[in-house]
Amino acid sequence: MGDFLTEKLLVIASKMSSQRHMVAIKNAFTALLPIIITGAFCVLFANVVCSTTTTGISLAKLPGMAWLSNFTDMFNAAYYASLNFLTVLAVILIAIELGKVLNHKETIVPIVALSSYISLCDTFLKTSVEGLADPVTIVNVLPRAFTNAQGLFLGMITALVATEIYVKIVDSRKLEIKMPDTVPTNVSHSFNILFPSVITILLISGFGLLFKTVFGMTLYDAIGTMIQTPLRGVLTGLPGYLLIFALSCVFWVIGIHGTQVLKPVYQATMLEAVLANTELVNAGQAPKYILNEAFISVFTTMSGAGITIGLIIAILIASKRDDFKAIAKLSVAPGLFNINETMTFGLPIVLNPLFMIPFILAPILTASFAYFMTVIGFCGYMVYAVPWTTPPLLIAWLASGGSMGAVITQAICIVISTLVYLPFVFASNRTINQEAVSE
Repeated sequence: MGDFLTEKLLVIASKMSSQRHMVAIKNAFTALLPIIITGAFCVLFANVVCSTTTTGISLAKLPGMAWLSNFTDMFNAAYYASLNFLTVLAVILIAIELGKVLNHKETIVPIVALSSYISLCDTFLKTSVEGLADPVTIVNVLPRAFTNAQGLFLGMITALVATEIYVKIVDSRKLEIKMPDTVPTNVSHSFNILFPSVITILLISGFGLLFKTVFGMTLYDAIGTMIQTPLRGVLTGLPGYLLIFALSCVFWVIGIHGTQVLKPVYQATMLEAVLANTELVNAGQAPKYILNEAFISVFTTMSGAGITIGLIIAILIASKRDDFKAIAKLSVAPGLFNINETMTFGLPIVLNPLFMIPFILAPILTASFAYFMTVIGFCGYMVYAVPWTTPPLLIAWLASGGSMGAVITQAICIVISTLVYLPFVFASNRTINQEAVSE
């Protein structure tokens, strides 16, 4: 039965990890990581370094440090240029990545995808004006809801569909405009892709108009209602969150990179959640989502999948096996930067019946504990996206915007993971004698 389940999981994981749309989304978000981190740190610096009005801790509030407030506009501008255009950047990168998979690396591919997406966006904004009873409509503008993380799902779907349509039309070669040989190659190529580009954009735009006419709502509203909100509810609720990361660990223990397989499924939602918290904090409001991209790095995958920092500590404390101790010592340095392949493949944990159970159980317990500590108010919300390679404790302090409760909670999570692994390390000590007898 175990072999049967492993085989089926391998098939599922293989299909998911090689599916071209999943690959495009995963690679695009990986490429976006520097921009996301830049924006998050700009908000962090604007609030905890430069602000003289924030209700929390700020370096600019210290005597003689008020001059730091002069840099607030710089950080706010960089934040706006990065996180407030996240969907636009994602559309471009997803189209580029899918184009690569489909052997179309021409620069027009992301431009067609972006034009298609913008054709589905509202180009007006209603706002209230002091002294006027009715809201005023401002035309020829692109509302922020379509450029920041709120528009991610529509942007992702549009980029994938537009790229697929464009590539199919180009590959059919039925709409090429033949030019004389004397025409420069770049000009000839522009005419060859003229009709595919026009048709793709008009098809997407026309479908958006048809959908609104038939259903009385835009595609943006429909996707938000039928896909984005339900998925957010599942993944930002504790049961769904624990299920997705338990499954990720199951993939890991059978030798599959569970994070890479499942990341395209949850990353957009988790990223949207942490950026929503960032915007709320930046606006002086309370954060809303406990479970988000930063929570994953701080409490669910710290030191790598399975919270293997607990296993390293447990081995150094209680193991009588010299081979385990040697691998654990080698794993300390990479583990501090959340890289644990030396443990998963070197110990190994993969296909090791002894350590499979704690590997899956540890992140479930640490995430549940951190969730509870956040609910009761001891641990601060995770509000900033921080590089996943940031060492433990420091990552908790940065992601929470300076919450010592978050730092203490992560420290306790390390203790919990160690206690989870300890009984299995004691059990591994008994295998020394068994191996000696078998030899």
